[in-house]
Formats: sequence, structure tokens, C-alpha cells
Amino acid sequence: MLDTLDAAAVRRWCAGGLVALKRHQGEIDHLNVYPVPDGDTGTNLVLTLTSAQQALAMELDTLPDDGPTPHGQALRLMARGALLGARGNSGVILAQILRGFADALAAVPVVRGRALAVALRAAATAAYAAVAAPVEGTLLSVAAAAARAAERAGRDELGTVARAAADEAAQALGRTPQQLPALARARVVDAGGRGLCLLLDALVEVVTGEPPARPEFTGRSPHPPVDGPRERSVPTYAYEVQYLLDAEPAAVARLREELGALGDSLAVVGDGAVSGGTWNVHVHVDDVGAAIEAGVVAGRPHRIVVTRFADQPTPPASPEPDPVPDRRAAVVVATGAGIVELCAAAEATVVEGVPSTSELLNAVRATGAGHVVVLPNDPDTQAVANDAASAAYRLGVKVSVVPTRSPVQALAALAVRDPDRRFEDDVIAMAEAAGACRYAEVCVASRAALTVAGPCRPGDVLALVDGEVHLIGSDLLDTCTAVVDRMLGGGGELVTLLVGADAPAGLTEAVREHVVRSWPFVEVQVYRGGQPHHPLLVGVE
Repeated sequence: MLDTLDAAAVRRWCAGGLVALKRHQGEIDHLNVYPVPDGDTGTNLVLTLTSAQQALAMELDTLPDDGPTPHGQALRLMARGALLGARGNSGVILAQILRGFADALAAVPVVRGRALAVALRAAATAAYAAVAAPVEGTLLSVAAAAARAAERAGRDELGTVARAAADEAAQALGRTPQQLPALARARVVDAGGRGLCLLLDALVEVVTGEPPARPEFTGRSPHPPVDGPRERSVPTYAYEVQYLLDAEPAAVARLREELGALGDSLAVVGDGAVSGGTWNVHVHVDDVGAAIEAGVVAGRPHRIVVTRFADQPTPPASPEPDPVPDRRAAVVVATGAGIVELCAAAEATVVEGVPSTSELLNAVRATGAGHVVVLPNDPDTQAVANDAASAAYRLGVKVSVVPTRSPVQALAALAVRDPDRRFEDDVIAMAEAAGACRYAEVCVASRAALTVAGPCRPGDVLALVDGEVHLIGSDLLDTCTAVVDRMLGGGGELVTLLVGADAPAGLTEAVREHVVRSWPFVEVQVYRGGQPHHPLLVGVE
């Protein structure tokens, strides 16, 4: 049991809070229905506190080892890191909570129970001040409840006050659906408030040495919708705009007014500098240009992030089940009705189009498997798949990405899957099968360009082998047969042809007949892929 909160305890609190948020990141994302149901509150809180921990670690590691670092300096570093890395509305408010906490304790020589209560009140006040239009039933209500409980405790024992604040925050979280109609309609508690409860529980564990005893958390509320005014922050605005801003306080005051007239969910937090400070600005708007221009007028905006809500996946109605460690699954990114059917027939989950990281992560989690292989089928999507794999690992799912660049490689990989092998051995076998499958794409040039095979003009037929232009022709059939001949010239026993949605009638039959006639010992498989833009995809194994 700690009597005081020193710098070492601050570091442990930050690290423990981050571990708790990562463990419950997916759960909090699924609770996210307010202010916009974009399923990213857990992710934003994790990113914000990660920045806080990095700032704390980098700065404290440079200090001498001959004495403890003052707790005030540690808290200021933590708050500063959160400010610079704050993501989303919830992250901005969390950064302000940490700043209020740090400001209250920076000059206090010894942090005991009553000082903690003062800090929690300062944190709640700062959080309300950061939001242009505070709404009850959110993270703000949970912070205020924690502060009230700490003040009512009236004790100087650090553990007693920390427990009282965390316990009341948990009770306040359960009341959020009674305060906010959006939560009552979805039958969930507030996502940001859930994140703050985890941080307060982490503080209790650091101070007392034991985690608080809590009933199993479901995130579901038994309360029916309540009568009351409809909240402002429904998805009426198309974009989320966020940026860091170097500006004077007077200019930021004017900025608040301008952004408040442009949209909602406005939150502006600063580092507390008297002049020339850094601010984190967050707002939902329709006019992105005006929101950024207002920042330019106020000072120097940087690290600008614009998110279109229509591009964000809608979170599932309920959290995904915990992954089954022994279960395996495959997730394939594919486009084209025929290709989708082929992958589904191979017992793979298919994600169509060009998915975001969160969409691919949702697909991985929806399998319920503890071991998942992902086949991206495109170099650009591979980076997204790698990000989703990293996020899945933090949620207890082991994901291996086989770097397929074409659907024909994915089909080759799926063909050798064997559930009786060790997962790692199966991934190696799939990667080897994909790597042994050379692929080609035939398409029609839409503009003039200079390629490695020479210049092309609009309307020319291009044949790309392993991503590089190898042939430029004027006739589709001649180019298709020529590229197959070139690929088989390097050896091959099996040719797979996937027919595109816009392929002319008879194209693949003619290519197949050419292969049978010219390469009698090669097997040919023809499938209707239905892919756009490419009349023919070719795989040679």
C-alpha cells in the first residue's frame, strides 16, 4: 500500500492503464455509439495513452538515477505526451484530464488522499472546459462522479480515496444510458467513460497493490430509453478534423467561436503555456477547408488528420466472442463475384473491395479463431493487413499475412491448406504455394504512358507479369495468348485462368484451346472470376 503518489508510481500507473486499455480496446470500440458510431474510441484511447507513456519513458530515462523524479514532472510529461498524441474526441478529453491532474499536483510536495481528491476535481473541471458543448452521460459525467466521491471521502489515506473515486466512477458508468438517449437506444454504456474507469482501476491497483473487485463487465444496459432532448452529436456532419496548433491563447479563443459555428463535437485543449502554446483541436464539420483555414488564421496547424465518417465501418451490434485458441481460419481480400465464391468454397472468409484496417480486423475477429492467415492479394492492401495483424495480436489473435499479390496466388495458397499441420507449418506451405505461382494481369490502357516494355497509348492492351508490363498489344486475344506463352516458357504444369466481368465472349475458350494445342502437357483450369478492369488473370504453377 502506497502512502504517497511518487514519480515511480506515476510511471506504473501509465503503463498499467495502457495495458488495461489494450486488453479492452475491442470491447470499448464496440461500445462506441456517441458522438459518432465509428467504433474507434478504444483505439483512440490506446493511441493517446501510448503517446503519454512514450513521452514519459523517453524523458525520464534521461534523468540521473541518484534520486526519484518529482511526481509533478512525471505527470506533466504524461499529460504533454497525451496532448501531442491525442486521437479523436475521447483522446482529446483524456489529455485534458491528465493535464488538470498534473496542474493540481505539480506543486504539491506529498500526494496523499486529499491532494488526490483536489487533482480529480481539477481534472473533471478541465475536461468540461475542453468541450464546447458538454453532454452528460459521457466520459465527463464519469470524471465528475469520481471527483465527487474523492471529495466526500474526506480522508488522507491515498488508497481509500483512490478506491472511492474508482468505485463511484464504475457506478456512474452504469448510469450513462439514463443520461444519454443514444446509449439507451443502443443498450450500451459510454465508451469513453469505460476507458476512464479502467484508468482509475489501474491507479487503485498501483496504490493498493490489488485490482478492484468488479462484476463481469458486459457493456449492456438494462435501462430503457429515457425522454429528453435529442443529443446534438448525431452523424449530421460528414468529417472529423483534428490537428495540433501552435498559437496564442487569444487566437485560440477566436478559433473556438469559428469552429463552434462550423460544426459540433468541438474540443480544444492546450499545454497550459501562457503564450505560444501547443493545442490539440478536434471538431466534426462538413467544410473541411474552412476548419483548417481557421487554424491557419489562428496560428500554425500541423499533423492534420481528416476522417470521412462514411468511410468508417459500422461496429457490430455486440462484441465479438473471445477467440478459440485451437480454431483456424483464413481471411481473403477479393473483388469479383466468381473469385469470392471460389474463396468461400475453400472455407475462407472474404472481405470485398479495398478494406480499411478496422474492416479487416473486424473480419479477423468475426472468425472467432485464435489463428488466422490473411491473404491480401494486393501490395497496397498488404500494409493494411500487417496493421490489422498487429492490432489482432493485442486482442489475443495470432495472424500471419501471406503476401499474395493476385487472386490466383490466393487460390494456390488455399489449395494447400491442411488443418492437420501445425499452424506455422501450414502458413509456410501456403506462402510457398503462393510464391511458386507466377501471375499475370491483362488490361486496357486508359492513358498514354511510358512503361518498361515501351510507350503505350490509350486503348492498347497491356500484359503485366508479376506486376511489371511485359507486353503491349493491339488485340486482346493475341496479347492474352502471348503472355501465357511467355510465362510457360519458363516452365509450368498448371495454368489457371480467371475471366473478368468485361471479358468478351469466347476469350477464355480461345486461350484455353491455344494452351492445349501449344502446351499439351500443361493442365488448364478456367473459372469465371468476375473481377473488374482485368479481362483475364493468369496463374502459372
